[in-house]
Amino acid sequence: MRRNTEALHALLADVDRQQRRRVQRIAERSPRHGSAAFSAVDGRLLVNFCSNDYLGLSQHPDVIAACRAAASEHGVGSGAAHLLGGHSAEHQSLERELAAFTGRQRALLFSTGYMANLAVVCSFADRGEVVLQDRLNHASLIDGARLSGARLLRYAHADADAAATLMQAHESACLLATDGVFSMDGDVAPLPSLADSCREKGLWLMVDDAHGIGVLGPDGRGSVAAADLDSEQVPLLMGTLGKALGCFGAFVAGDDQVIEVLLQRARPYIYTTAMPPALAAAARAALSASQREGWRRERLAKNIARLRSQASQAGIPLMPSATAIQPLIIGDSASALQLGERLSAAGFLVGVTRPPTVPIGSARLRITLSAAHEPEQIDALIEALAAGLHALRNDAALANPA
Repeated sequence: MRRNTEALHALLADVDRQQRRRVQRIAERSPRHGSAAFSAVDGRLLVNFCSNDYLGLSQHPDVIAACRAAASEHGVGSGAAHLLGGHSAEHQSLERELAAFTGRQRALLFSTGYMANLAVVCSFADRGEVVLQDRLNHASLIDGARLSGARLLRYAHADADAAATLMQAHESACLLATDGVFSMDGDVAPLPSLADSCREKGLWLMVDDAHGIGVLGPDGRGSVAAADLDSEQVPLLMGTLGKALGCFGAFVAGDDQVIEVLLQRARPYIYTTAMPPALAAAARAALSASQREGWRRERLAKNIARLRSQASQAGIPLMPSATAIQPLIIGDSASALQLGERLSAAGFLVGVTRPPTVPIGSARLRITLSAAHEPEQIDALIEALAAGLHALRNDAALANPA
């Protein structure tokens, strides 16, 4: 785009016409609010149903204490990239603990999940090769394929047979990447079938388990562990530290040579400043707490079951999801935004997700649950949702009388 203010005005006008303008809001989450379930938004305390803090660990006193202690000892910033003096003992310890947690030989830290996904796809796919991806993968996986120069082919969502057909048709296919838990629909990829096909055809299988790590599987080891798959079947595993673990950053875990290739080739790792050592210390404390306090996963599971049961009784058609991500399809963006505002007025912060993040006609509320939520908060949300949907239907009937 050339420098042209009229073109910028036209672009933003088009964003508004399609109801796609994104707005920054100041939402403060703090221990002083009494629970990780609350956020202060524009001076109002709302029950937060749009956070990915699935276990409530961002407010855990051990995690906060570890961050403070490490900041006092190491300072705030790491000061350099990992390979140029920014890799501390806290980073090293966290990598070793993440490797052990995921059952891999090594792990490599990244500043964000987005960077980790770019790094993996660009390091394991080259120009002239083919990368296969689920149609509903996270944007970072899609962008990684585009940056790699490889040809990107997308198969029907969660359709292992469609993926196998593409493998059969394209001998130059080298990598299949999929979300473990899909961030907008909350469903889980058919990992065992994908792993079988990739192994048979000689493709690398990468799983982005951002929304599974800490929550699913034995001890919260993720969707890959829940499917009873190992590093031979899923050689490339990405997880984030900023969702269920309540901190910041990401990692890739795999066998020794896999991680060594990333260390040598991954530009998003080589050419960026390492995360602060204090955050690595906080993530170590969060990882320990997540394994020590299994009741958090149990409580999250109960909250998911309660929301779905209450929604069913109220006639609220949630999408089929057994995870903490519970989407409610509304359809058009204007109605979804209106419902989101009604919920805010009732005291709830719920994410409204619109195209292009989701397909046209599938604007939705993306309700996310946490172990920090109380049963009565879930019940009150369902009551507010039912009232909001009723109001939307009445408005639609008035606008389009029979």
